[in-house]
Amino acid sequence: MLAVQRREKIMELLQEDGSAKVLTLAKLFKVTEVTIRQDLEKLEKDGLILREHGGAYLKNIKDQVQTFSLSHQDHLDKKALIAEKCLEFIEPGDTIILDSGSTTTELAKKLKGRKNLTVITNALNIALILGAEPGIEVIVTGGEFKPPTLSLTGQKAADFFKGLYAQKLFLATAGISLKAGLTYPSISDLVVKKAMIDAASTTYLVADSTKMGKDAFASLGALSMIDFIITDSGVEEKHKQLFKDHQIELIIAR
Repeated sequence: MLAVQRREKIMELLQEDGSAKVLTLAKLFKVTEVTIRQDLEKLEKDGLILREHGGAYLKNIKDQVQTFSLSHQDHLDKKALIAEKCLEFIEPGDTIILDSGSTTTELAKKLKGRKNLTVITNALNIALILGAEPGIEVIVTGGEFKPPTLSLTGQKAADFFKGLYAQKLFLATAGISLKAGLTYPSISDLVVKKAMIDAASTTYLVADSTKMGKDAFASLGALSMIDFIITDSGVEEKHKQLFKDHQIELIIAR
């Protein structure tokens, strides 16, 4: 991996987790701690992060948490369309799982006013959006807090789903590809997302078309783990064929 590529991956991880240790990054990328320190020095010089003893953290992370704002706010028009389409698959009486993420946050906003729903989520911002809705019961997992995504992660969050059952899961992803499948910047999220899939009867992957063909750092597994993908009209023909080959129904929000 070239240095510029490694730094991009380090930034993806920091934008997901908020902070990272030099030793952890060195093990993940299989390089020396000296190399990682050089990467962090360059990222700090570029004004993207702040270094601390033994690691680094994302710049402006305190402001994000205090204002309860997500770091990933791009392509919101596409995400809003996808969220609107998701409403067609949610019925009164459903128990649904909402993964953390900007698209699922848009879906949570559109669920306001719905009645007779149970929402299980690892996203604190989603819990606050829906927590005061009289017709919606909100259940929040435990786990370790990730500031940039306002979410709970790790094994404790995953263990929460043991013995639970939900009709539908609306799952987020950072990248979708034939080789790597569903990918994410954070390794700690993999066990949580797998537990969500195991707890749900039907899994809807919600991802805008810019995620197609992209690889993030860690792979959750093959595309066959999901039942449906809801995306926008920007999806390319080659990706449509990819989903067809894996017997995944493609739903396009327009």
